[in-house]
Amino acid sequence: MPKLKLTKTNIDRVRKTGAKTEFYWDTETKGFGLRVTASGAASFIVQGVVRGMGKEVRMTIGTYGAWTVDQARRKAEQYKHQFEDGINPREAAKADAAMRVTLREVLEAYVTRPGKLKTGTAAEYTRLVEQALSAWLDKPIAAITRDMVQARHRELVEGGLSGQRGAPASANSVMVTLRILINFANRQYRRLDGSPLMTHNPVEVLKDHWAPIGSRTDRYIERNKVGEVWNALHAARETARTRDQVAGFDLTLFAMLTGARRSEMTTLTWDRVTIDDENPRNCCWYLDDRKRGDPIWLPLSSQAVALLKSRQVNNNGEGEGSPYVFPTWSKTGHITDARAPMELVSELVGKHLSLHDLRRTFTNIAMRDCLIEKFRTDLLTGHKPAQEDVTSRNYLDLARLDWLQPEVQKIGGWIESEGKIAAAKASGANVVVLRG
Repeated sequence: MPKLKLTKTNIDRVRKTGAKTEFYWDTETKGFGLRVTASGAASFIVQGVVRGMGKEVRMTIGTYGAWTVDQARRKAEQYKHQFEDGINPREAAKADAAMRVTLREVLEAYVTRPGKLKTGTAAEYTRLVEQALSAWLDKPIAAITRDMVQARHRELVEGGLSGQRGAPASANSVMVTLRILINFANRQYRRLDGSPLMTHNPVEVLKDHWAPIGSRTDRYIERNKVGEVWNALHAARETARTRDQVAGFDLTLFAMLTGARRSEMTTLTWDRVTIDDENPRNCCWYLDDRKRGDPIWLPLSSQAVALLKSRQVNNNGEGEGSPYVFPTWSKTGHITDARAPMELVSELVGKHLSLHDLRRTFTNIAMRDCLIEKFRTDLLTGHKPAQEDVTSRNYLDLARLDWLQPEVQKIGGWIESEGKIAAAKASGANVVVLRG
């Protein structure tokens, strides 16, 4: 390869189009050179053997013009010192980049892995991190410390996201998600010596400090409060000022009537809803991205159908064109939570409840008040039936559940009846409930 004293004058002279890429090595600094492509583009390079590895490495410093000869020569000397120290500059650059990778970048890399996460699960992880750890999103994930984890966890336990109401369950969920992301980062990114990005996962400091959340089985709306909650949600819906507010109240009512998971409802699209005015058993909604199991068709009660029809009217107005049943103006296009409605519910029942607790409410109503057997309740809530046997596993259609429409109608009817009873009591009527 030709040698050339690398100066501006000499570089300008050899920078011309040709038949192939040419390399020119500096006569003053060993290993320092210039690469000129067939198109005439020139860039500075350095080449050397990494001590102890016997491996020759060629590094591109930068393009001529963006770098002066003196700047490029100094950078070449830095690289040569790394060669002498047994450091591969390319690996060092990767390690430096790894140390700078942000929480946002790790989150994006984790939730977008092809075929690894359900859409709902990915959305939930994103929601938790973006809402609860927003101040950390653009910080290097390696900069998150044990003290930061403990302090933020305590803030969420005592004040929640708003700083007004404690949220111990959410605080724990946020930190479990963070622990998953840090473990992922430790597998994907390495320091220069090959060790994990973080020697210890800082979330492990919470091992002895997870927030107690009490028994989950008592986190539901008691039967004597169901009617009052039902009526309050409808009343609040009527006075809601925006489409997003209406969607939040409707989502909460739909949760009471179906016992569905939040992610299943928030991402529901109209092409997965069937309403048949002639045959109630044909009214259903289709779940194809479930947390567990194969796709299923779930029946709808007349109360749920009425709610969805009101949503269709709303969507034909200011929400026209949205594919989502519960749309918003946000970048997701659909509602992601129902915080305000659940604050109303929590105030009425005297304890903090989340949207997921309406799933527990549905289960309690089904089994305790409507006397629906557990096998059918499991199916309606998308759980794998505990009593599943050879017959149900191999012969019974557990995907199309239209045959459970009478059961879901019984639940919807019971909730609506409780609402009428609560309204009558609120008006001062002397109500005697006759069960039969």
